[in-house]
Amino acid sequence: MAHGALADIITAAFTALEQSSLGAAARGSAWLYPLANLSHVLGAALLVGAIVTFDIQVLRHAKNAGVIARAVTPVAAFGLALQIASGTVLLAADAMPVVVNPVFQFKMAMFALGLVNVAVFRWRFGGHLKAEGPLEGAIWPAALSLASWLLVLLAGRFIAYL
Repeated sequence: MAHGALADIITAAFTALEQSSLGAAARGSAWLYPLANLSHVLGAALLVGAIVTFDIQVLRHAKNAGVIARAVTPVAAFGLALQIASGTVLLAADAMPVVVNPVFQFKMAMFALGLVNVAVFRWRFGGHLKAEGPLEGAIWPAALSLASWLLVLLAGRFIAYL
């Protein structure tokens, strides 16, 4: 598929989202957009807080990384669900200007990197999380995770200023 065709598909999809009933409701309701914004902040706190808690323990060579992973995974998953649902509402309100914003694009790239890193980490170290002891070789993936998710947060707050 040519680059121009992909750009046309992306433009059409985000235009449709902005013109949808969800977009109209996000722009027209006195409560929907502010509640989505609050939910997005809560989702970010839960998602990134849980991930950072785990990553720091891995970086510390904690022996109980598996216990921590089992405790924070449901919190991170709930935060991710809130992020996706609320982010869709926020994006629907003004999709086209936001989608072309380089800070939003950077945020989405870091978000994708964070999700891929989580999947690769689980694939590579998932079995080791059941055993007691530090995760050998997990320092770089934990550091990458910490950096990518913190950049998601910072970029998300910076979108409105560009």
